[in-house]
Amino acid sequence: MNWDQIEGKWKQAKGQVKEKWGDLTDDEVDQIAGNRDQLVGKVQEKYGIAKEEAEKQVSQFESSCNC
Repeated sequence: MNWDQIEGKWKQAKGQVKEKWGDLTDDEVDQIAGNRDQLVGKVQEKYGIAKEEAEKQVSQFESSCNC
């Protein structure tokens, strides 16, 4: 699935985002609102990882999302 599809189905994708990155709050997930760059930034910030690792995780999520 590509990011445009995920963004379009963000309400359905939110649950899967919370499953994968449980440290993100509901408010943070709502604020992301399907914006890929914001998701990468929040994952990087919450988990204290490098941007490259956050990008990798989001890309894996993008590939595996069935929303």
